[in-house]
Amino acid sequence: MNRPPARTVRDAAAGIAVLGVANFVAITTEVLPVGLLPQVARGVGVSESTAGLLVTVYAFVVAACAVPLTIATRALARKPLLLGTLATYAASNLLVAVAPSYAVVAGARVLGGIGHAVFFSVSIAYAARLVSPLYTGRALTLVTAGGTLGFVLGVPLSTSLGAAVGWRWSFGVLATVCVVTALLVARLLPSVAVEAAAPRDAAAARRGRARLGLVVGTNTVLFGGQYTVYTYISVLLLAAGLSEAAVGPVLLVFGALGLVGLWGAARYLDRSPRALTIVAMAAIAVALVAVAVALPQAAGVLVAAGVWLAAFGAIPATFQAAALRTQGATPDVAGAFVNATSNFGIGLGAAVGAVVVAGPGPQALALTGAAIVAVSLAVVLVARRAFPHRAS
Repeated sequence: MNRPPARTVRDAAAGIAVLGVANFVAITTEVLPVGLLPQVARGVGVSESTAGLLVTVYAFVVAACAVPLTIATRALARKPLLLGTLATYAASNLLVAVAPSYAVVAGARVLGGIGHAVFFSVSIAYAARLVSPLYTGRALTLVTAGGTLGFVLGVPLSTSLGAAVGWRWSFGVLATVCVVTALLVARLLPSVAVEAAAPRDAAAARRGRARLGLVVGTNTVLFGGQYTVYTYISVLLLAAGLSEAAVGPVLLVFGALGLVGLWGAARYLDRSPRALTIVAMAAIAVALVAVAVALPQAAGVLVAAGVWLAAFGAIPATFQAAALRTQGATPDVAGAFVNATSNFGIGLGAAVGAVVVAGPGPQALALTGAAIVAVSLAVVLVARRAFPHRAS
C-alpha cells in the first residue's frame, strides 16, 4: 500500500485532527434538525412529524448511496473528493438557511445526504491510510471523536443559537463552519494515493468478503437496536419524571459520557479488539434492561442510561476498524458498507421504536432495544474470525 511518510498517530496528528473537525461538521449537519424541529416546522409551515422526516430521509439517502457512490468515485483522488463532500455540506446547509418552502428544505437535505454518503466512506479509509496498520484503531478513534463532539457540542450549541436568533441562522453558521473546515483540510491534510486491491487467491477473497459481511450485518443489527431506543430517549426521560426543560441538559451529559467509550476504544482497539467489542455490546444490552427495570424511577434510569451511552461511544470506531481489518474490500468500499449499514440501522431502529412507543410503551422500548443488541452480540461471540482477539 502506498502511504504517506507519517505512520504513527503522533506523526499524522495534523491530518487526524483536521479529519476529526470534518467529522464534527458532518455529524452536526446530519442531526441538527433534531434540535430545531419545532422552529423548522413553523418556519416552512408543516407539522413537527413532517419536519422529522428530514432526519429519516437523510439517513436513507446515505444508506442507499454510500456503496454505489463510493464505487463510482474510487478512482478519484481522495483529498479533492473529501473537499467536494465538505462543499456539498456547505451548500446543503446554506440552502436550508434560505429555503422558502419545505420542498426546498427536503431537497437540500437530500443533497447533504449524498455528500454524507461519500464523506464517511472516504474519511474512514483516509484515517487508516495516514498511519500504519498497527495504529489504525487509534487513528479511527480520534477521528470518530470529532463526530461524538458533534453530538455533545455541535447540536446543543446550534440549537441554542437557533432558539436565540432563529433556526435559519443555525444552518447559515454551520455552512460557514463547513467552508472554514474545507480550508483547513486543504491546508493541513496530506494527500494519499488510491491503492489498487491487493491480488489474492479466490478462497482468501471469499473468506474476506464473508467476514466483512458478518461485520457490517452485525453493525446493522446493533445500530438498529441502539436507535430503536435512542431515537425516543426523550420519551424515556419524560416517563422517568424529568421535565421538558431538563431533557436538553441531560442529553448533553449523556453525549459527553460517550467520550468515555471513545477513551476505551483508543486504549484497547489496537490491542484487544474482540474483548472491547464484547464488553461494550454486553454493557449496552445490560444497561438497556436496567433502564426498563428502573422505570419510572429517575435516578435508576439516569444511571443505567449513562452506562448505556458511555458504552456505545466505543462502537463506531470498533466496527469501522473491524470492517477494514477483514480485508474483504478496499478501505473505501469497506467504509462505505459501514456507513450504509449504520444509517440503514438508524432508519430501521427509528421505525421499530415508533411502533413500540405507540403500543406497549417506554419500558417495552428499552427491552426491545436490549433484545436486538443481544442478537448482534451473539453473532460476535460466534464469529471469531470476523471479530478476532488481536488486530492484524
